[in-house]
Amino acid sequence: MKASWNRRDALRAGTLLAMSSGAIGLSSQASDEPGIRHTHVFPREKDIHNHAPCVTECPNGDLFLAYYTGHGERRSDDVRIVGHRLPKGATQWSPRMELADTPGYPDCNPAIFAAPSGELWLWYPTILDHNWEGALLKYHVSKDFQTPGQAPVWQREGVAHVTPTGFAEQFEAALKTHKADVVAKAVPRWTEIIRKTTERSKQEIYQRLGWMPRVRPMVLSTGRWLLPLYTDTFSASLAYYTDDQGKTWKTSQSMIGLGNIQPAFVERKDGTVVAFMRDNGPFERIRQAESKDGGQTWSAVTSSDLPNPGAGVDAIRLASGAWAMVYNDLTEGRWSLALSLSDDEGRTWPITRHVFRHAEKKGSYHYPSLLQGSDGQIHVLYTDGGIPEGSTMTHAATTEAWIRGGEPTPRPAPTALDAIGKLIGQN
Repeated sequence: MKASWNRRDALRAGTLLAMSSGAIGLSSQASDEPGIRHTHVFPREKDIHNHAPCVTECPNGDLFLAYYTGHGERRSDDVRIVGHRLPKGATQWSPRMELADTPGYPDCNPAIFAAPSGELWLWYPTILDHNWEGALLKYHVSKDFQTPGQAPVWQREGVAHVTPTGFAEQFEAALKTHKADVVAKAVPRWTEIIRKTTERSKQEIYQRLGWMPRVRPMVLSTGRWLLPLYTDTFSASLAYYTDDQGKTWKTSQSMIGLGNIQPAFVERKDGTVVAFMRDNGPFERIRQAESKDGGQTWSAVTSSDLPNPGAGVDAIRLASGAWAMVYNDLTEGRWSLALSLSDDEGRTWPITRHVFRHAEKKGSYHYPSLLQGSDGQIHVLYTDGGIPEGSTMTHAATTEAWIRGGEPTPRPAPTALDAIGKLIGQN
């Protein structure tokens, strides 16, 4: 335990040092392409895993970003949830603020949500055993979260009890549907995965533990809130939903497709909810399912036409009625991050433009969070880099018109020397 606290203290000291000496990086321009602006939220931190951003817009127009930071959730206990605020009209993000920290345990994958009730909700899992199967879902709620320069004041917090019903039966049915596809793709390791998960699907502890968020909740036209959840134990997803603005929560039927995780929900005009999911299996395509009853029950999981390398996606309805999706448009690697538009409510995605695409097919630009602000601006927050090269959060701000404007020639990734050269040129 003492070593864990020492690592946490060192991490926080390093953060303060980076903030105080960060002439390079703090809201530094990472791209000057017309129509889209890239900004680093904070200086790149070497050997630190800054990951899994989620952004929401506060009632006053501020953007609020949450993510986790530390030395690696699978091996370290200094991992905690932190955040930044971008005041309305500003271009520089606030210094880092702590949002949640369970001493002696890693906290990961936050979902931040400025709810219609006027409250700020933070959902995140505490990892009990350094394995995703040991994720314990928690939440914090604040009514005092719009004070400039201050972290939210949490009025209440607790543990969420996710209780799937009929899970073993649903798993068995999904296995009959998808096992042939897995075998046909000749992925030997899935034989053992299927054996282990089939056994665990019958045990309540594995059914109820391990559920995690990644994408913030959405509000349906009926007023229902849907929190997307997934579990790495079974590579499955579901919706956690409330009809009384968070007072009570229910668990939907599960979506089980042997590899579909980290769902993002979008609602069609007829009330159908579509889930778009990362492929954690052998399919190499964004997975999808539909619900006709507000997220309570779901269709079978199928594969879309969009590629996926085993990386997160996010999707929203824009004010214009078009749908937008951000994802790594690859089957291997995470060096290309795309924004696509659909004018037929997610059935086809004919319009694509890249948020970032490395000319040498290097680097990781991934785990995006997608938001359209009340002013019409489209915001993408994504993990930029990793361990050991160093990581930051990058903010890309653009418009629907830019996405529709055509694909430019890919540009090389900016380097630290590029940033230094810009600063020298400005001084």
